[in-house]
Amino acid sequence: MRYLRSSSVVSRVIADETLIVPIRRGVGDLASIYSLNPVATTLWNALTQPRTKNELIRLIENEFDVQTEAISTDVESFLSEMTAAGLVDAQNVGAAA
Repeated sequence: MRYLRSSSVVSRVIADETLIVPIRRGVGDLASIYSLNPVATTLWNALTQPRTKNELIRLIENEFDVQTEAISTDVESFLSEMTAAGLVDAQNVGAAA
């Protein structure tokens, strides 16, 4: 699977904090604002282009001093939550066009 930011969201950095606002029916859903920590912000920034889970894990390994097992769990949780919320789209890598 490759993951990519949804085109139905807007994100901004305000006071060193990344905020994500889903867009529903052409309007920002202010009841569903997401605030990201530094690790999640790094993942979010990487998803401007399609990335695999393993690419994201390697990115976090290079950026932060954290054990690989914890990184894998955190990346899986981030992708699961963001995909469920409609903020990130999952694409099958080998899907026929």
